[in-house]
Amino acid sequence: MKALLVALNAKYIHSNLGIYCLYAYSRKRGIPPEELTFREFTINQNRESIIENIYEEKPDIIGFSCYIWNIEEMKGIAREVKKILPQADLWLGGPEVSYNGEGVLQENPWIAGVMVGAGERSFYEILSGYRQGSRDWSHIPGLVVRKGEDLCRTAEGAPLPMDEIPFVYDYISEIEHRIIYYESSRGCPYGCSYCLSSVSRGVCFRSMSLVERELQFFLDRRVPQVKFVDRTFNCNPEHAMGIWRYLHKHDNGVTNFHFELSADLLTQEQMDHLSKFRPGLAQFEIGVQSTHPETVEAIHRKMDLEKLKSHVAKVGRGENIHQHLDLIAGLPYEDFETFRQSFCDVYSLGPDQLQLGFLKVLKGSPMEGQAEEFGMICQSQPPYEVLGTKWISYKELRRLKWVEEMVERYYNSMQFMASVRYLVPFFEDAFAFYDLLGQFYKEKGYGDRQHSRMQNYDKLLEFVQYYIEESPNCGIDLEAVRELLVFDLYARENLKAEPQGLLTEFQKSVDREESRSIYQDEEAMKRFLPEYEGIPWKQKMRMTHLGWFSYDILEFINHGRWEKKKSAILFDYARRNPLNRQAYCQSVF
Repeated sequence: MKALLVALNAKYIHSNLGIYCLYAYSRKRGIPPEELTFREFTINQNRESIIENIYEEKPDIIGFSCYIWNIEEMKGIAREVKKILPQADLWLGGPEVSYNGEGVLQENPWIAGVMVGAGERSFYEILSGYRQGSRDWSHIPGLVVRKGEDLCRTAEGAPLPMDEIPFVYDYISEIEHRIIYYESSRGCPYGCSYCLSSVSRGVCFRSMSLVERELQFFLDRRVPQVKFVDRTFNCNPEHAMGIWRYLHKHDNGVTNFHFELSADLLTQEQMDHLSKFRPGLAQFEIGVQSTHPETVEAIHRKMDLEKLKSHVAKVGRGENIHQHLDLIAGLPYEDFETFRQSFCDVYSLGPDQLQLGFLKVLKGSPMEGQAEEFGMICQSQPPYEVLGTKWISYKELRRLKWVEEMVERYYNSMQFMASVRYLVPFFEDAFAFYDLLGQFYKEKGYGDRQHSRMQNYDKLLEFVQYYIEESPNCGIDLEAVRELLVFDLYARENLKAEPQGLLTEFQKSVDREESRSIYQDEEAMKRFLPEYEGIPWKQKMRMTHLGWFSYDILEFINHGRWEKKKSAILFDYARRNPLNRQAYCQSVF
């Protein structure tokens, strides 16, 4: 017998914790490596190449890991594989098939069965049956299988205790250049109607002794990032605090840990402790989804919005933890204007990133059962994204798609921090800025093609020029915008050539000798670049950048005050902010 687990990831840097868990559990229970292996591919790979790789393994059993982003491609691959490996039994598992197993088998006659929910124990027992020559799966919980011409759903399996799941990275060696996923708990105590976690309540936790040993594995290997996949990491405050204490005490100065959590559940003790973290040690993903009370109630979301706002602000003041806040468009009772308010509410919190997502009506979720009640029109194929509801039209959702694109390009990229901060107050609100920018992109046809980094700067400047022409009394200083764009560019990039299209007349007139004289001033270099002592001044010029401005840019960034004043700013690219990757900036005069 030879079994193969197949993953189809969104990107090469991603990894599939699901098949890792199945593989590690079966290996621990005695399945030898010559009888079980796995292969990971990406959705961007050529289908023929994937099929060829599967064929060359010559497996007897193949398990496909199915998610919303890969299900159609995965079913297509499975169909072709069955033709060239007719003797192989094909099984599907994962969230995209767990809640519609019978439908999947009816539509895909080449599939032997579906594993429902967490599959470690079920998969191991399936392999044990094959090894013993048995094809009777009726005693194995958590399956939908064929029984003659009929379909049979076996009993629901009890949750596997977390401590019985082996540490997958004891069995997986190739983890370099990949995002590492880790789970210290399974389940979610909440019942948000759009989420599959609401289908099965309850949370089980991994023992802290095991968690600490496993975290140390990552710390010792200095992996760049570990993403906790716990649905609500801090639902148990003691568990969360225990992990945060360990990470703070054993910080290796390199590894970043990502947590999905509820900010309103943070305790004062936790926030005090988090304020001591090294900048970049942790990052938070916080699902707000909506600030409209009627919507929050309709989706059964438990959230104290005022606490959330307060706690996000407290964590943000520490300037050491990246905070990523989420919104979902298309939820019940939220129209275009109430979503606009949700956007402005969250934007005002100053998150490092604001993710504007769109409701997916997932198969098996409570929201699917309410779709007709809410007048939801959804895509028939994955990702089942909402196209309209009683409260928001398709046209309005498409408009929000442009807002999403502009937020990604000009806010979440962190490449326009000073420029956007200056521009937003000149518009009705933050939403209006990104909405008008999106409509400008649409009308110009800019959204239909990829733009280089420099073109993004040029397009923003073009939009500002257009807006000033349309609203001559708006108060925007075009020269200030040019200089802020130049500042943003220098803060991220050590350019080899001046961005001529952005420079003001003042910046074009600066005498290069004035910059050279500062680099040649030994006392100035000791004061501003002490770490570069002994390095020739020409090399210092190549490693850093001295930018000239007719406004006091740093005074605006640090204190919000806008003043016309000649200034020189030194950008040190060896010292970058770990949260936004901006160079360290200091005023030379």
